Amino acid sequence: MEKKRLGFAMCGSYCTYEEVLETAAQLAEQYALLPILSEHAAATDSRFGTAAEFRERLETIAGQPAIDSIPGAEPIGPKKLLEALVIAPCTGNTLAKLAAGIADTSVTMAAKAHLRNGRPLVIAVSTNDGLAGAAANIGTLLARRNVYFVPFGQDDPVGKPTSLVAHFAQIGDTVKAALQGRQLQPLLV
Repeated sequence: MEKKRLGFAMCGSYCTYEEVLETAAQLAEQYALLPILSEHAAATDSRFGTAAEFRERLETIAGQPAIDSIPGAEPIGPKKLLEALVIAPCTGNTLAKLAAGIADTSVTMAAKAHLRNGRPLVIAVSTNDGLAGAAANIGTLLARRNVYFVPFGQDDPVGKPTSLVAHFAQIGDTVKAALQGRQLQPLLV
């Protein structure tokens, strides 16, 4: 039986990459992964590792090159390449663009192109302002059809009281629920 096709898009939040890549490897056992990197994820070295190292790991997991440009992402919609698309980690910047309908990065273009087919978009949020500036964008996206969130919570309530991060280990369960048209609950954990 052929595996369902799952887009796996990564944005900036570099501190989450280890856990996100572990989850991607688990998903690759069940799904054919199409890797997508935001332009920043594709080019930015951080104290957590180099962009080249993370790209190589994701591409090895998926078994194919990553999309890292708007022209590369645009065919996702017309060609109906995916059953579902995951954005993990999804930064506050990307949340804002998705909420406002802006498609000016490889990841936001992939999401826009994918959503035109009425198929699920799964968001695994990771933002320091999730309970501040990004809260309205989370609310806007939660109200949209075919947009689902991986359960999330505060990652450091004392040190970063407005920061939210997804429970990345629940991406697989969230994808399964989203493919059935339902939001995995509880959402706030």
